[in-house]
Amino acid sequence: MKKGFTLVELLIVLAVIAALMAVATPMALNAVRTAKASQVAQNLQNIKTAVENYVSTERELPSSTSDLVNKGYISTFPSDYKIDFSPNNLNSGESTVTIIYLLGDVKLSDVQNQNPSVVGTGTTTPAASPSLVTKVIKWW
Repeated sequence: MKKGFTLVELLIVLAVIAALMAVATPMALNAVRTAKASQVAQNLQNIKTAVENYVSTERELPSSTSDLVNKGYISTFPSDYKIDFSPNNLNSGESTVTIIYLLGDVKLSDVQNQNPSVVGTGTTTPAASPSLVTKVIKWW
């Protein structure tokens, strides 16, 4: 009797491995997608908090994102986010702050599952960019 595996046994093992990979791959990709959405939602929230703290302390809107970093309100400002102020000053007593995620690699609905206050802004493909809109009010 010869020692070793037959061709049928090897093919069965390969079929079992392929079936396990077919089940595991979508679960892994879903975990990566959820993690990215969670990261985007958290970054939007952190930037919002940094802007609110800046306005409350400095009593003005930041002139650029580097103001948030240089004055210690946020450690680093991610390059794939943008802040818009409307109006660009607090003369009227309030300003609407829109923080926009610029890359299109995450679904808006996935980010909204992590943070329901996130809305869609713009018309980027394939869907609207995840954004967080808040008002800062002049209280002084």
